[in-house]
Amino acid sequence: MPEKKAFDEAFDKKGTARQHYRPLVSILESFTQGEIERRERLQKLSLMDQGITFTVYGQKEGTERIFPFDFVPRVIPSREWERLQAGLVQRVTALNLFILDVYQGQKCLKDRIIPPEIVLSRKEYKRELLNVIPPRQIFTHVVGTDIIRNGAGEYLVLEDNCRCPSGVSYVLENRNTLNRVFPEFFKYYPVRPIKDYPTLLLDTLLHAAPRFSEKPVVVILTPGMANSAYFEHSFLAREMGVVLVEGRDLIVEDNYVFMRTTQGKQKVDVIYRRVDDDFIDPLTFRRDSLLGVPGLMNVYREGNVGLANAPGAGVADDKSVYAFMPELIRYYLGEDELVIKTTGDSGGYGMLMGPFAAKKEIETYLAQVKKNPGNYIAQPLVELSAHPTYSDGKFEGRRIDLRPFILYGASVRVLPGGLTRVALRPGSYVVNSSQGGGSKDTWVLADKNA
Repeated sequence: MPEKKAFDEAFDKKGTARQHYRPLVSILESFTQGEIERRERLQKLSLMDQGITFTVYGQKEGTERIFPFDFVPRVIPSREWERLQAGLVQRVTALNLFILDVYQGQKCLKDRIIPPEIVLSRKEYKRELLNVIPPRQIFTHVVGTDIIRNGAGEYLVLEDNCRCPSGVSYVLENRNTLNRVFPEFFKYYPVRPIKDYPTLLLDTLLHAAPRFSEKPVVVILTPGMANSAYFEHSFLAREMGVVLVEGRDLIVEDNYVFMRTTQGKQKVDVIYRRVDDDFIDPLTFRRDSLLGVPGLMNVYREGNVGLANAPGAGVADDKSVYAFMPELIRYYLGEDELVIKTTGDSGGYGMLMGPFAAKKEIETYLAQVKKNPGNYIAQPLVELSAHPTYSDGKFEGRRIDLRPFILYGASVRVLPGGLTRVALRPGSYVVNSSQGGGSKDTWVLADKNA
């Protein structure tokens, strides 16, 4: 049964399967309980064999876990996706212009489109980067925008991830896993492919290279194996055919970045960095950081290396900026029709679900808010849409969201679908894997009539 009051992705109010879910429902109904359990065991074995994991911080029973995957795919009709895609392109374009403005003329602040104190007081705003503009004036090379659906079925933006968005490796592996375990699902659906994402990502990173680089060298900078997204870092490096490095593998000389190799030093032109701003260069930001590269920001200022995403892009992540997105889109793009509506810490940490919290929990949280009120915002609780999910031997509705991945290179491109995250615990609104959530394969239909 769907979650109470939630918009059901697969069934209408009468309990009838929506048109684009009917073939899938029919296939699932044809399976015996034993067959479904056999397939689910095969699925778990496949995930274990491939080492598809994530890391949970602060857990005594171990940090590395298999990423939970539910085999009932989410299906998005073509026309529905086209509207979503247009909104994402619009939004990312405006976000990049906003960041570019913040680190140059700050016209949006002078014109009071957004109060200056909201932007300039944030830790994600880096004064060290004023007038430091990345190659091609692109800050937001890879963006993961989290989208939810309210009780009326309307899509709303929950938040943008403009720094180091993760999860795309699970998007690709979910598709591979489902293809192996439930191949018959794909016989009745024209599902748009996603396998070319690594190629598109590499193209985007190459576009970020300094113009004088004829054959740019790209690397992925990881904090190391202890990072929650290390599986993704190594996965993307392998799929793109680039080197995965840690800070100790890179060195700055004569305002260029070099990678240590067995054949000697090799110049690096683009760094897809999965290290937060504060840790990327101990000479500019946190001096105690052992994850970054001393002197890297000097090379970046000189225009001798491209960094994706560009340092400072996190200023657009700040949740206090979200309320101003409609005005910012109109300000930078001159567009009045906003295709997607705008509605703590990442990963579900540092968040309080007010309507369900205990009194003591609320009191403790409020004490934290009073100490530093500028670090918190309040959002109304939206009834996330529900989707059929296989749990404890039966199909039940569970709340979901969607993180599409947008690439900003020579043009803005959106991977069809994205990461559908699902709250596996009954009644839960928290879909993050670190808080007990899982994921689904997300299908965008190629058929224009769908």
